[in-house]
Amino acid sequence: MLVVEWSHTLGELVLTVQNLEVVYEDVILVLKGVSIDVPKGSIVALLGANGAGKTTVLRAITGLLDIHRGEVTKGSITFDGEAIHRLDAPSTVAAGIGQVMEGRRAFAEFTVEENLRIGAHTADRGSVNAGLDRVFTLFPRLAERRRQMAGYLSGGEQQMLVIGRALMADPKLLLLDEPSLGLAPLIVQQIRDLIVDINRQGTSVLLVEQNANMALSIASHGYIMETGKVVMDKPAAVLREDEDVREFYLGRHGGEEATSFRDVKHYKRRKRWLS
Repeated sequence: MLVVEWSHTLGELVLTVQNLEVVYEDVILVLKGVSIDVPKGSIVALLGANGAGKTTVLRAITGLLDIHRGEVTKGSITFDGEAIHRLDAPSTVAAGIGQVMEGRRAFAEFTVEENLRIGAHTADRGSVNAGLDRVFTLFPRLAERRRQMAGYLSGGEQQMLVIGRALMADPKLLLLDEPSLGLAPLIVQQIRDLIVDINRQGTSVLLVEQNANMALSIASHGYIMETGKVVMDKPAAVLREDEDVREFYLGRHGGEEATSFRDVKHYKRRKRWLS
């Protein structure tokens, strides 16, 4: 597999998040100075356990924090050269950012095609038809089921549908939140390949995943978050070979459960002391 090494010389950045802090309910500091870069045309992975703050980063980017009574207290978010950290959700979509939330949120009582058309509600007829052609080419299974109610689709088909719906707005940047969650290994492989195809067509991708093997196999760079902070960021190829990363995402260390990435290093130190 060809791996592109991380370098800002590859091109300009489509997204820059700088020193982002988010407070919930005015008391809970959820993000603690998070900085992330996504170069144009790249796939960047954002990894971490549940509660690390990954989804909050995406909500900050897309203007969804107010729904959850969140407040961006510090930092900046720049998309395609423009500051967007004060924009609401519809404005970020109009600017060129698409988001697929965790949980496959298809509109169950609408058909596949109706779900897709909802994703392009601000586009003209020509753009909608072009979007449908693109989605049905990427997802032939959706073309076969275009008249079927979304609620009757399998989990993998619903994931394809919500990704396709986000693509209907022709985003420059696609934010994916746990697209492999709860899917069978064969479907995870299909979703992985589809993300690669979408990226090859020119859409940059910020991929939030707990499935580190899948994410790092297609990303050029990866960030690891823990308790609201970025604790490591390196080229994906380097992270795949990092012993601590590999051990943490395997989940167990000498019969003990690791609850954080830092637990891996702590366990190794203690093992050396006791030997």
